[in-house]
Amino acid sequence: MSTNPLISEPVDDFVSRLEAMTDDELFVIMNDLEKASEAAKGGAAEEILARIALTESEIERRYPGRLLAPYRDWKQRQPLL
Repeated sequence: MSTNPLISEPVDDFVSRLEAMTDDELFVIMNDLEKASEAAKGGAAEEILARIALTESEIERRYPGRLLAPYRDWKQRQPLL
């Protein structure tokens, strides 16, 4: 299994952590997962995409009806991404 803690941590723990994160922390995780998905292959890519879906769900739970707009807005405000 991957040594990346975003990927190797049990799904239940990952979801619990997402729920407790600030919005900025959540958006950083989403950004990190997107970057990881670009480099991933095979089973690792599937695991990353599943975690992206979980992260998207948490963003949408916090911002009903706005889909990923809050994340995209945050990303535009980050000059170093």
